[in-house]
Amino acid sequence: MDLCSSSKGAVEMEPDAPVYVGKEDDIKKSQRITTKVNDREVVIFYHEGKFYAMDACCYHAGGPLRLGEIEDINGQPCIICPWHKYKITLETGEGLYQAINPMEPSPTPRWRSKGVKQRIHKVTIDNGNVYVSPPDLSVSLASDYYADKCKNNGDFTMEK
Repeated sequence: MDLCSSSKGAVEMEPDAPVYVGKEDDIKKSQRITTKVNDREVVIFYHEGKFYAMDACCYHAGGPLRLGEIEDINGQPCIICPWHKYKITLETGEGLYQAINPMEPSPTPRWRSKGVKQRIHKVTIDNGNVYVSPPDLSVSLASDYYADKCKNNGDFTMEK
């Protein structure tokens, strides 16, 4: 399975300038696209009236998030990685998991955050065009490992 294949071609601009990724109506119809933003593989989702963008490979093991299902978890839309079912919020990139407190008399599973694991990207709409801003790389995130693999090795593939 090729993790770095894009459905859209890369468009190069100034390093920090938003990158055109497609027409608003086209992305709304397809619900998701994969493209490159400054050599970084990014998946753009359109879900329930809002655009989201994040690194295309899951922070856990590089799974193709473009193939995942979107589910609502505690009122937050989340992408579910198709490989290991890791749950990632579309809005913040937080990894979610269920945990119990064994000290409770009747432990009830509750959703908890692992913190931000997946790099998200700002999406802007201008005149029916969708743009994604390059990421702020001043803070390292877990998904950077697989984003760098895709960028540095155009033939990076993983089988599952």
